Amino acid sequence: MPFEKGQSGNPAGRPPGARNKATIMAEMLLQGEVEEMTRVAIKRAKEGDMAALRMCLDRAAPPCKHRTIAFELPPLESAQDAASALAAITAAVAAAELTPSEAGELFKLVDGFARMLEAKNLEQRVAKLEREVGIPDAEANQISRKDQISRNNQSSPTDPYNFGDAP
Repeated sequence: MPFEKGQSGNPAGRPPGARNKATIMAEMLLQGEVEEMTRVAIKRAKEGDMAALRMCLDRAAPPCKHRTIAFELPPLESAQDAASALAAITAAVAAAELTPSEAGELFKLVDGFARMLEAKNLEQRVAKLEREVGIPDAEANQISRKDQISRNNQSSPTDPYNFGDAP
């Protein structure tokens, strides 16, 4: 009997918590042996087996990828503050208080601040110039541009080469 289109052969799907047969078999084989295997690995590590030592250390003290950095970044409010912060980060690396990778992450933070500050200052300068020249704000300008395009499209709707940008 063929399946109907759009119908699953198993509408309930795999039950929640169901495990793979290979996983179940591996657990059964290892049941009760994990403690002994751990003792053997530790014994071999003590005897100088570098692979066993690495395995034991990786399990006992895994490498920490993200940790908090004990470094006081100066408050950031201006471009001069960003320059001071970068100087402080560089000095901390030179004094071995920060690793180069930690300094790189802090640099990204300061760089992001400097970029946002630059964008904010540019936006303020453009808005001031537009007010002085008498240009309406950007939002009103966008609406009037859309109206102009709409009018152009209505004037010759059958012209296949009129994309609304021709006068």
